Amino acid sequence: MPRTIGLMSGTSLDGVDAAWLETDGETVSRFGPTLTIPYDDTLRGDIRHILNLAPGMAEDDPLLADAVSRLTAYHVQAVKALGREADLIGFHGQTILHQPDRRRTWQVGDAAALARATGLPVAFDFRSGDVAAGGEGAPLVPVYHEALAKNLERPLAILNIGGVANVTWIGPEDGALIAFDTGPGNGPLDDWTMRHTGQRFDRDGTLAASGRVNETVLTQLMAHGYFARPAPKSLDRLDFSRSLENSGLDALTPADGAATLAAFTAAAAAVARFPAPPRRWLICGGGRHNPAIVAALRARLGCPVEPVETVGWDGDALEAQCFGFLAARVARGLPLSFPGTTGVPHPMTGGRIVAA
Repeated sequence: MPRTIGLMSGTSLDGVDAAWLETDGETVSRFGPTLTIPYDDTLRGDIRHILNLAPGMAEDDPLLADAVSRLTAYHVQAVKALGREADLIGFHGQTILHQPDRRRTWQVGDAAALARATGLPVAFDFRSGDVAAGGEGAPLVPVYHEALAKNLERPLAILNIGGVANVTWIGPEDGALIAFDTGPGNGPLDDWTMRHTGQRFDRDGTLAASGRVNETVLTQLMAHGYFARPAPKSLDRLDFSRSLENSGLDALTPADGAATLAAFTAAAAAVARFPAPPRRWLICGGGRHNPAIVAALRARLGCPVEPVETVGWDGDALEAQCFGFLAARVARGLPLSFPGTTGVPHPMTGGRIVAA
């Protein structure tokens, strides 16, 4: 069975996650090592700045080219640090703009340079074909969730809390998949924590746990039109920026603001609607490490809420593993997205492979 390395750098802008696995894109026969290499503060800050500039940025902008070169070097480092032979790399790249309503999604990273540096072919550009066909381009992880969940009780919801949060609903029948971005994940809370404490994120939920949720501000945030839109739907990391600015959040203390943002992540997930209620929710991504977010989810969802480790999955490596899995699907010409996951009119293949 093919050996792949999946690479993911998500909307939290933390760094590169890497994972090795044996997979044909339908099943996984073996899991291997995983690791995370954090971005340095300068690169993280530059990418955060680029997010603000991306709507009007040219592809040959020198600032972007420099950041892409450094970002790609981190991915090369991650592949080499795994120390495992492989047949194919799945390279998501860094999303800097996501506007599916304008048929545009933009992930940056130099796949050809990655292939040259590692000596391995690289599958990349997973989202643009979906968006060009009228899909949301996200999330792409549901087909991997379904492969992992074959022996689990259904209906099941899997919530990934990165910078943006997304959910996969897996119904009783094979192929019964619904997925969409629920709303903000860690992104606004990370930004708030950095602004008020100088820390990159609310470690262990300490700041949020020390505050009280401001229900007036939370109600204002939940009035955002996104929550009334039917699924499938997806978000850019900065889609709620104006709503956050106008909500009254800035008048709160650092602790109360953090508590309110943690509650916002949970409330956004709790308004999700599915054909049948999940029997339980499994949580992955960095947000599962924040007890304030997890407690808010348990209070609002009314059913068991557990980290994915409960069923033997690696919640820190899941998305990186997914892109190794999707790379194998690209190589075999298997669909990556489906009408219920991104809104495309029919199951869609995608991605491209650049040779070493």
